[in-house]
Amino acid sequence: MEPPLLDCDTIIRNVLIIDGSGNEPRTGGVAITGGRISAVGDVSGCRSNDTVEGHSQSLAPGFIDAHTHDDLYLIRSPQMLPKLSQGVTTVIAGNCGISGSPVPVKQEPPVPANLLGVADEFRYPTFRDYVDAVKAAEPAVNVAAFVGHTTLRNNHMDRLDRPAASTEVSAMRAQLSEALRHGALGLSTGLAYRSAHAASEDEVSKLAEPLSDHEAIYATHMRTEGAQILTAIDEALRLGRRLNVPVVISHLKCVGIDNWHRSGEVLALLQNAIANQVIGWDCYPYAASSTTLDLGQVDERIRITITWSTPFPALAGQPLSQIAESWGLSQIDAARRLQPAGAIYHAMSEDDVQAILQHRETMIGSDGLPNDRFPHPRLWGTFPRVLGHYSRENQLISLADAVRKMTSLPAQRFRLHDRGWIKQGYAADLVLFDPHSVCDEATFASPTTPASGITSVWVNGTLSYTKQGPAAQRAGRFLSRQSARKMNSLISQGETQ
Repeated sequence: MEPPLLDCDTIIRNVLIIDGSGNEPRTGGVAITGGRISAVGDVSGCRSNDTVEGHSQSLAPGFIDAHTHDDLYLIRSPQMLPKLSQGVTTVIAGNCGISGSPVPVKQEPPVPANLLGVADEFRYPTFRDYVDAVKAAEPAVNVAAFVGHTTLRNNHMDRLDRPAASTEVSAMRAQLSEALRHGALGLSTGLAYRSAHAASEDEVSKLAEPLSDHEAIYATHMRTEGAQILTAIDEALRLGRRLNVPVVISHLKCVGIDNWHRSGEVLALLQNAIANQVIGWDCYPYAASSTTLDLGQVDERIRITITWSTPFPALAGQPLSQIAESWGLSQIDAARRLQPAGAIYHAMSEDDVQAILQHRETMIGSDGLPNDRFPHPRLWGTFPRVLGHYSRENQLISLADAVRKMTSLPAQRFRLHDRGWIKQGYAADLVLFDPHSVCDEATFASPTTPASGITSVWVNGTLSYTKQGPAAQRAGRFLSRQSARKMNSLISQGETQ
């Protein structure tokens, strides 16, 4: 007598399973029951009224965007189409020292927190308020979030161009502790920005002390990614060692023409550090960065494009050089007139981008800015660009390793213990794509064009996106910080790479 068939919610058959481990893909199927993966490989013993024929396409864990600024956008626009259309099922928010909470109601956000939204959108005086708002918004993707150092500074300091006093650090630390108790991943800094650059190493270290007790993480946009980048890395590593906490370096790169071709030095320093402490980093697959329009980054040797401008909104998408010429000004004077504004800086070497992207420990993060009027194409194209341009076309990394960098590696770094792998019992965050055609369609000229080759996306077992567009149901969740002990247990069992 044959055993009874297992009733499942969804069966995805005839696919090439890229399970997130980095191992070679295998053919088979996946069954989903109750929002989790209930069978992998042989699904002949499963039955469902919802059966998806994969036609030998690739099925991977949903992509985890390791670096985002989606804090408030996912509440305002919970369909999250820029990310969902790429196969992203989880976003890591609260980066670069800026976060959607905790912020007193109607407090004016400092630069660069204005990248997240306008003052009226910062409505969450505690991190718990933010978690409740995410749950109420029911975004289409999962979110885990850091608390920003600059955000905390702005809450308790009269001005940001000085180090914090001990009483101010204590007040910031109390807010950080509240956030950690309610599931924040940890603390992020944006020490390169004027609003945090004056913070001393001692200020950051004392503020970050609660991370140790909560088994939390320190993520940093370092003091510089230019000439003194090795010194900036050393500062981040010292904090990690002092507090015995994991360190994540944000959007690793070598910025500025005079700093090109130093990725070998940078990666060697980080590789040596791995032997003594837990450290990770992410990058985006473009040789151009994007942030606020910073006079210190205006260099007439590189191409700079304006992404938004408060006094001149119609100039979004225009080159700074063209604007300066039309006004009869130097580029620095034109930039001063455009502020507050945002910009794309073509100030990186493609060789450095490829070297960093290729390193085994590099995660993928879009660093997309969803509020920009004319955004960097990384917002819509990061993950398909890695799969198409860098893996399939340039063969810089294998398809299996590209998927690992987007799934199990960030799941390990951010301790998302039931995400990032196609494995029985894990959350059914999945993306079905055509490996022969997947590619980014967003360009610097047309930055909001959805990717091609993404067939279907499931979030917590719910079909959330198809080639026809977003589905009616949204199933994203707020993901609270998980214990390091849980991840260490999985690592010892050989379930992470």
